[in-house]
Amino acid sequence: MALPDHDPADWRDQFPILESTTYLVNHSLGAMPRGARQKLTDFCDQWETRGVRAWAEGWWDAPTRVGNLLARLMNAPEGSVVMHQNVSVIQGLVASALDFSGPRDKVVYTDMNFPTNMYVWEGWKKYGARVQVVPTDGIRVDTARLLEAIDETTAIVPISHVTYKSHYIQDVAAICRRAKEVGALVLLDAYQSLGTVPLDVQATGVDMVCGGSVKWLCGGPGAGYLYVRPDLLPRLEPRITGWAAHAAPFAFETGAQRYASGIERMLHGSPSVASFVQASAGYELLLEVGTGNVRAWSQHLTERLRRDLLSRGFELHSPEVAAERGGTLTVRLSADENGPAFVKALEAQGILVDHRPGAGIRVSPHYYTLEDELDEFAEALAALRGNGRWREHLAGRTAY
Repeated sequence: MALPDHDPADWRDQFPILESTTYLVNHSLGAMPRGARQKLTDFCDQWETRGVRAWAEGWWDAPTRVGNLLARLMNAPEGSVVMHQNVSVIQGLVASALDFSGPRDKVVYTDMNFPTNMYVWEGWKKYGARVQVVPTDGIRVDTARLLEAIDETTAIVPISHVTYKSHYIQDVAAICRRAKEVGALVLLDAYQSLGTVPLDVQATGVDMVCGGSVKWLCGGPGAGYLYVRPDLLPRLEPRITGWAAHAAPFAFETGAQRYASGIERMLHGSPSVASFVQASAGYELLLEVGTGNVRAWSQHLTERLRRDLLSRGFELHSPEVAAERGGTLTVRLSADENGPAFVKALEAQGILVDHRPGAGIRVSPHYYTLEDELDEFAEALAALRGNGRWREHLAGRTAY
């Protein structure tokens, strides 16, 4: 694999935590950009000095204004992305726009979907939804098996672009083609991909995309996003709604909802302005770096680390082929090794990673990660296995 034309040193001064920490947990919480603090300071200054006038000076339209910035990261048209609080709210809102009372009542996804998404769709069984979970081998998705499950009774296919345990990249284009053939919708969860794996919504033809800014987008919590294909919008009338989705919210009409004609119809109540403007600092940096450069550097680093770990006797819970893999590697541990204890032992050495049950230790470099940092991680992990010092941290727990 050729070395990408990218120098992570050009970006490291934008992320203060890198001065003291080997930060390899970007799949869980991306490092905070310096610009985020300034965005929040500007928000506070505006609130402090402008008061209620701030609503008309950028607060009210923050969901669409910030959404338009994020849209550029997935080649989405202007006016097709709106910001939300989180993916759980988004998936529930989308589900509320569907009718499960007729013959098209099936929801199809795999057993590697992120649990919160499963919880949402399982909840809609009481309203007639029929959920089919396609089994996998825990690492890869058998695309043919998934496509077979998508039939004329399918209402929606809410799937992960990149799976959260193994980081397998699903064949989105093939899934969208099959769904279109039978009249089903595809809701793509790009939480584990956007910001490290390129996504072009127009090229794939995906109907909807959701995700959050906590991870690769380096935008922090509270800044979820929803893309809807523009020609699909008029068909969607969510039951989960509110005044921000109204065609004339400040007319304060009573009675039934009169939906906005644009992407605003997918809103509900008042927006979380501070979270949205904070997140834009991460988006701006990614647009400057370029998603192609991010992906190339990510593949170089993860492949380099994969070979290093294999040479040290570790097994991996991620696809072997770089093109099938997102930005994270998951390292298997033996049955008698405790993942959270390894995480705490590494943290004591200034190295941040995390662990997921049934998978292993997840390690994720980003565009600001140095090769030497991955060498340090591999050496530390091997040393802990060899000397057993991880057992000193068995009582410790981690929240990430």
